[in-house]
Amino acid sequence: MPGKLVTFGEVMMRLSPPLNYRFVQARELDITYGGGEANVSVSLARLGLPAEHVTVFPDHELGQAAAQHLRQQGVSLAHTVFRGHRLGLYFLESGASVRASHIVYDRADSAFANLQADWFDWETILTGVGWLHWTGITPAISAQAAAATAAAIQAARRLGITVSADVNYRRNLWQYGQRAQDVMPPLVAGCDIVVCAENDAEDLFGIATGPHSNDSFAQMAAQLLDRFPGIKQVITTRRDTLSASHNQLRGLLYDQTGITTETPTYDIVPIVDRIGGGDAFMAGFIYGTHTYATAEEALRCGVAASVLKHSIHGDANLATRSEIEAVMAGDTAGRLLR
Repeated sequence: MPGKLVTFGEVMMRLSPPLNYRFVQARELDITYGGGEANVSVSLARLGLPAEHVTVFPDHELGQAAAQHLRQQGVSLAHTVFRGHRLGLYFLESGASVRASHIVYDRADSAFANLQADWFDWETILTGVGWLHWTGITPAISAQAAAATAAAIQAARRLGITVSADVNYRRNLWQYGQRAQDVMPPLVAGCDIVVCAENDAEDLFGIATGPHSNDSFAQMAAQLLDRFPGIKQVITTRRDTLSASHNQLRGLLYDQTGITTETPTYDIVPIVDRIGGGDAFMAGFIYGTHTYATAEEALRCGVAASVLKHSIHGDANLATRSEIEAVMAGDTAGRLLR
């Protein structure tokens, strides 16, 4: 993967009661920042790969605080725009045991939602870049954000850059008069690697396969590759939720050979923070693709990174290379290191 990775999407402020307090108990809120795409850049920058995030921040102190959060992790913001007045917010109440976590979004009319597609010169931004990553959250925010995403993908294709996407269908985000089922297919058609599970494939592309299994994933992925011939790999995670504090996780990959690759299942208990687990998976897979010789190793790297993210507070995965490699090697005991 010559060159750096570029991600594009909104960054929000996350506000959470400390510990596992409920909103009604909270007298203070912890602050961090994150976004599905920015979290990927943070993970990769911390793993030693050059990464840049492209976004719009409001032109005031909160925008600068969010920007500083990314810069501190080694993420470039060389082409980020500072315009507008509002930083999107979300409030997280962390669950435990049988009580689920709960998120409240407050992102309407944010600086990012009000962007204009022509603010970004993608030919310039992507010159010398090796990989572009986006998610289905960004084109859901506004028609202009969707247009900017399309322009980025088109520029990446002209420049021969690898493009990946997590389709991440959020039904409630699509509020600006265009259907995800109309907007997403042309964007996905420009991708090399897609994160997609059966439910999203059915909702977005009308691909129905029945109850989740390895066979249903292979059937879905085969239809996705048939419909979008440019896609080389479809990946996803399988999560079994035993409680809010105890999950099991594994990864699946299907490629043009028609073979499904599966990782071991990891037991994750207790969960510290599962937000950003999918972003950690994507970042780990990108890092693994860059580092290892096989797709199976890249997939295991992605799942190991995601497993570790569940032990880390905040949106972004702060796991190190050595920690990821240890989990890949089967060391999940969490022994004290001196």
